[in-house]
Amino acid sequence: MKRILKLHVNGEEFEILTEVNKTLLEVLREDLGLTGTKRGCDLGACGACTVVIDGKPHLSCITLAAAVQGKKIMTIEGLAQEGKLHSLQKAFVEKGAIQCGFCTPGMILTAKAFLDEHPHPSEGEVKKAISGNLCRCTGYVKIVEAIISAAENV
Repeated sequence: MKRILKLHVNGEEFEILTEVNKTLLEVLREDLGLTGTKRGCDLGACGACTVVIDGKPHLSCITLAAAVQGKKIMTIEGLAQEGKLHSLQKAFVEKGAIQCGFCTPGMILTAKAFLDEHPHPSEGEVKKAISGNLCRCTGYVKIVEAIISAAENV
């Protein structure tokens, strides 16, 4: 069964006809072509699919697209503004926090939502905030350094 969904993604309004049981991850990637949101475990355990909905990080692989109508959704594609990287994106590049890059979009969006509420975090607070995002390439040291650096440079 299909339904028309009205979604507010990265500051734009979208109206799409899609199956009612599709996850937000599926709609973002398949219907809207926003492939920056990564498909990882499909179980809500790895954080690769994290997006920001109304200022809070959410796992898009376990969120039905129909449930987020009327909410503001941000994907990694919506973070840079006017062709300029967000301070978190810059910090990840500068600190070498990007290895294979698979976890990076979810990690950055989790960090953004966290820093919006905790602009001057401790290292321990950053580690706790990103604890739901798995990275197989790094030891998280550079990721934590990048998030703290971004907080200091805002």
